[in-house]
Amino acid sequence: MSEKSLPEITIKAVVLGVLLSIILAGANAYLGLFAGMTVSASIPAAVISMGILRMFKRANILENNIVQTAASAGESLAAGVIFTLPALIVMGYWTTFDYWETTIIAGLGGLLGVLFTIPLRRALIVKEKLQFPEGIATAEVLKSGDRGEGVKYIAQAGAVGALFKFGETGLRLWTGVAEGAARIGHSVAYFGTNLSPALVSVGYIVGINIAVLVFLGGAINWLVAIPIYAANHTWPLVNGSPMEAVDWAQQIWSTKTRYLGVGAMVIGGLWALINLRSSIVSGIKHSFKTVSGDSGTIAEEIPRTDRDLPMKWVGILLLVSIVPIFGVYYYVIHAALPSLFMAVVMLIAGFLFSAVAAYMAGLVGSSNNPISGVTIATILFSALVLLALVGTKSATGPAAAIFIGAVVACAAAIGGDNMQDLKAGYIVGATPWKQQIMQSVGVLSAAIFIAPVLILIEKAYGIGIATPAHPNPLSAPQATLMSSVAEGVFNQNLPWTTIVIGMAIAVVVIVADKYQEKRGASFRLPVLAVAVGIYLPFELSVPIFVGGIIAWTVAHFYKSKNSSLSPEDQERAIKVGGNRGLLFASGLITGEALVGILMAIPIVISGDADVLAIVKKPLGSWPGEILLLLVAVWLWKVASPTSTDHESSGDEVQS
Repeated sequence: MSEKSLPEITIKAVVLGVLLSIILAGANAYLGLFAGMTVSASIPAAVISMGILRMFKRANILENNIVQTAASAGESLAAGVIFTLPALIVMGYWTTFDYWETTIIAGLGGLLGVLFTIPLRRALIVKEKLQFPEGIATAEVLKSGDRGEGVKYIAQAGAVGALFKFGETGLRLWTGVAEGAARIGHSVAYFGTNLSPALVSVGYIVGINIAVLVFLGGAINWLVAIPIYAANHTWPLVNGSPMEAVDWAQQIWSTKTRYLGVGAMVIGGLWALINLRSSIVSGIKHSFKTVSGDSGTIAEEIPRTDRDLPMKWVGILLLVSIVPIFGVYYYVIHAALPSLFMAVVMLIAGFLFSAVAAYMAGLVGSSNNPISGVTIATILFSALVLLALVGTKSATGPAAAIFIGAVVACAAAIGGDNMQDLKAGYIVGATPWKQQIMQSVGVLSAAIFIAPVLILIEKAYGIGIATPAHPNPLSAPQATLMSSVAEGVFNQNLPWTTIVIGMAIAVVVIVADKYQEKRGASFRLPVLAVAVGIYLPFELSVPIFVGGIIAWTVAHFYKSKNSSLSPEDQERAIKVGGNRGLLFASGLITGEALVGILMAIPIVISGDADVLAIVKKPLGSWPGEILLLLVAVWLWKVASPTSTDHESSGDEVQS
């Protein structure tokens, strides 16, 4: 297929790619603000594309690949935006999202991510031959597209996820969280879980290893650190009576122990850079050698499947990008020297962290990219330098640090995702420069529409900080973390003791991971997964853990039940079932997230969060618990291999 010419960038592919980019960007924005985690949209985008393009007579696999390339770029850009810019709401710098600043930051950061990864493509995909697991999976799904398989799983699950969210958020039939706490002596014991099919699906997608580590991080904070803190401090009073145990646990987390996650994430981000230093240097050297080698090569002699956008124009665009970035930063802080510093730091850090994200995507997949960690490291470094330049009295200092981190986060998010798409294209015989154009189209499409979505979400649900209008806002854990770090540096009130303890926990996890690596164990301990768990509310870690358990039990139950089959047949059947489960889980996430966004419209228009409620008071958490159990069982059944799955190629999603 490498030199067979098939239409790629067609009108229908561009239109569909733009629409899916916008939709999936909005869905991922909601999910990230809600859960602090996002998921790759390449596979669901590919499946949706296949289902729609099958209605046309002359659709082909390369068109499908172009569509998922644009769509997944929008989804990834949303991650970079919601991990950082909501911090400006949390710290009070914005009262709502500024459309033009949000759009410009997102667009510039995303386009820089595209440009940064162009010189890395050949080095990482062709020469280094990194796996890029999600890219491989997307390619295999694309190969099955001619049979139209798997669309029904996304459609079914999307409807279930949408109805579930509507019942809880719209009709208000049940509460979204089941939690409880008790006073034990002078301490407090807490346990809770969010009743969200999307979170269970996140756990299923990331797998048992990551799900266990996220839960472990939550247990370290909520089952160990919070009880220790409560036991050594006086129980607070509210109107003369002891505070409710649930509220006390939440207060300790929000004001004290979450900084354990700050320390752990800083160490995790730095460790990612240290661990990948030789690979980064090697990749950059390969890139420059490739550029030098191409300068005297006639374009027609380069195979179609190996043609990138011209490196000369990439370099020019990168240099030119300093001007608008400088303009944005100058608009924020009204100082030329710090603005120029911010623009230069952003460009250097953006390239470095995009390379890190690309390498990490090649090694362990986009879902495990250290975007939060490297963004925190960027914000911390930028804040410290800006502190030296503008002093502690600058009201715009923390915001300036967030703006630097936002561009870097968008570039890094796009960097990892784009390499997955280029890997999928490499496998199916796509043209790289056409994919790079569509990556840019996906970025710009999402950047234009992400601000209105965020404005709608903020007005309907609130973000980060509880207010009388929004007593239970979306947690936006990463953005809240970024604001705490930036403001803490300038106010010089960061709880360094707690942060250092978090750093020490991260070091212990790293040592344990190196031990596992030395043993050749399959269960590893990537420190950023634990760090995210430490920082998240425990209610979010529990359903993620449940989803991981579902993924693990499906495989082990099948192996024990079919021990007579060869290991190869077992793995083949598990892979086929896993593909079905992946599509079903992706549908649950998409359906729930889209209803979360659509529900914001009547809430904002009416000004009433209960505008569609059909009962005066929710019935409690039990209806949601029962329904979530049924959804989990359904996911387990869909993902369980059938009696004939071991006879398939292993790459198919059976209808």
